[in-house]
Amino acid sequence: DAIEVASHFRQGVPVIVNIGALSEADARKMLDFMIGLKEGLEGSVKRVTPKVFLLSPASVTVTDADADEDGDEELAGF
Repeated sequence: DAIEVASHFRQGVPVIVNIGALSEADARKMLDFMIGLKEGLEGSVKRVTPKVFLLSPASVTVTDADADEDGDEELAGF
């Protein structure tokens, strides 16, 4: 799944990733992977729910009236 996420993200397509079915260790690995993609390709990662994340390339603007204006939401705990 990580390869498919990266492929879509590199093509400029936003990706919703649900880590709810993963073990805690695998969920952490996937989140670390998404953060690496975000940093390497200058995108963003936003928490949608406690276990669902939106990975967006820099070319895509995502707006949410309820989101804070400080950028990426704290992703350390899930």
